[in-house]
Amino acid sequence: MIDLYTYRTSNGRKVSIMLEECGLPYKVHIVDITAGEQHAPDFLAISLNGRIPAIVDEDGPASQPVSLFESGAILLYLAEKTGRFLPREEDGRWSAIEWLIWQMGGLGPSFGQAFHFLHQHPDDAPAEDIAYGRERFSGEVRRLCGVMDRRLSENRHLAGVEYTVADIAAFPWVALHRWFELDLGKTPHLLRWYDDIRQRPAVRRGMEVPARDAIATRA
Repeated sequence: MIDLYTYRTSNGRKVSIMLEECGLPYKVHIVDITAGEQHAPDFLAISLNGRIPAIVDEDGPASQPVSLFESGAILLYLAEKTGRFLPREEDGRWSAIEWLIWQMGGLGPSFGQAFHFLHQHPDDAPAEDIAYGRERFSGEVRRLCGVMDRRLSENRHLAGVEYTVADIAAFPWVALHRWFELDLGKTPHLLRWYDDIRQRPAVRRGMEVPARDAIATRA
């Protein structure tokens, strides 16, 4: 059994989607980041960085427990554990890792910063700072979506033919496109990819973890 510490964020959904895709049994532990629970000592003992998601796998290497934070590291761990969603052949494997790192270092942070300036900035923040942040990061989000569109014009998935951890990592961010007023019709190859992946049953299930009613019950 894997213990998943998560919340309803794009980073959290990467791991719940991967667990669903791999068919691994897991237990959800809600870490309410809006209430500061990520700073609690018991969670920091699992995720020293104080960020979700994190996992504890009681059946880790050599049958010993292992705990991990950082969504990209968790995806790679689960891929190695199950032998799924990370190609075995060298070219495909490194392509999947390349695009996973691209998501971790570019797509996710840019979406996150754009979301802050569009929806979460302090009310008393200087208007010129907000305007700059919105233009800077919303522009970067559009650029990165263009990069994905060009990649997907020649490949079914980000790493090539196979559906991999790279697609699992990127999807929950692209799924937020309406929050950024992104018209995916202007990036038709990205739209095709998005429509394909959102129809996967495991993706549908993973995107609903943790369930809204489970969070409401804790309130």
